[in-house]
Amino acid sequence: MKAPLNRKVFVVGYGAATALGNTFSKTWQAAVSGQAGFRRISKCETSSRCNVVGEIPDWDPTQLSYVSRKEAAVWDAGYMFMTMEVCREALAHAGLEIDSQTGPRTACLIGSALNGTDSFRIAMDNYVNRGPFKVSPYLLPNVCANLPAGKAGMLLGFTGPIFSPQAACASANYAIALGAKMIRDGDCDFALVGGVETCLVPEIIQGFSNMLATIKVGPKDRAYNDPSQASRPFSLDRKGFVLSEGAGVLVLAAEDKVKSLGLQAKAEIAGIGWTSDAHHFTRPNATTIIRAIQAAIDDAEVSPEDIGSINAHGTSTPTGDATEVECLREVFGKGIGRIPITANKSQVGHSLGASAAIEAALSIEAMSQGLLLPTVNHIPDPAFDDLDLVPNQARKASYEHVLSNSFGFGGTNCCIIFKGR
Repeated sequence: MKAPLNRKVFVVGYGAATALGNTFSKTWQAAVSGQAGFRRISKCETSSRCNVVGEIPDWDPTQLSYVSRKEAAVWDAGYMFMTMEVCREALAHAGLEIDSQTGPRTACLIGSALNGTDSFRIAMDNYVNRGPFKVSPYLLPNVCANLPAGKAGMLLGFTGPIFSPQAACASANYAIALGAKMIRDGDCDFALVGGVETCLVPEIIQGFSNMLATIKVGPKDRAYNDPSQASRPFSLDRKGFVLSEGAGVLVLAAEDKVKSLGLQAKAEIAGIGWTSDAHHFTRPNATTIIRAIQAAIDDAEVSPEDIGSINAHGTSTPTGDATEVECLREVFGKGIGRIPITANKSQVGHSLGASAAIEAALSIEAMSQGLLLPTVNHIPDPAFDDLDLVPNQARKASYEHVLSNSFGFGGTNCCIIFKGR
């Protein structure tokens, strides 16, 4: 094999669809203003205590110019068109034209925790109620994890490597890390990286609820009359995460291509740290999480004192938030109190395999604009009184490095440091 090129890798654009908005721009404006995008579910029926979710507002793929009636009918896995559209948005934001020169050198890595679960549900309903010959011949393509990236390539014209990193709720950070390393080594010059999740189907919602992962909103909960208050990472009354659909895609580019094509570098992929827990299928392992954070700092060739902001995994679960704080205290020591910590899931919920990419885009935009996004719905927990959690409203700040944490079921940990430009 050829020697690696050891190129620097930059983020040059991004797109997103979240509970705050169906584009990154709308998501950003709502995030800065301190909004949270949660409501009672409209897509299906669930038990009354697990019906607060994050739905993407005004998302209707049948209105996209490239989606015909037939396409809409046969591609019934929601992550398919969402990936295509957010990839299109990200390329437009980057100003990167896919042509005969850039297309063969552009990869696409889009992760997902649940893939085409919604399509499988439709097929199973048809099988049970209408018979085996009513199962769609498109079922298998709909549930293949690499197909959303493949469909995006058919729409946009890139022909570099495509695949789907599978790391549960850390999938998008794994995609970012792998894409960056591919560009660094010379396998490609550009990469569309991120994650997508269309998880709002009854069985998935109920499954998370039954495993005590998501919040149950009863009459005495403050979210009962105001669902926007359901997600509250690091808050005294946190009870579980809010399940949300969403997608996030970053466009990565090699330093030489940024210069030759006149692209705008928004941040550098400065450091990557990844580990696995070998501990439990859902409970986090502090020892290996600490090692992932330390590895990212070491890879970036900076010190803990250089980190100016932390984008926490911050799911709003009692154990998860407490363990993450334990790890941050171990890595940063008494200095943890000087580093602002933001939990975007307080505003957009937990989009599983898409979360890390959404959070990366928000972190980079915040850093470039000299802002810290808030952790909303916050009621102080005395156990975290040494932390700066940027409670409830955005504020101005200048910093050069942001650490973005992401952890997933099965013990997957991936931490990335972005360096501002």
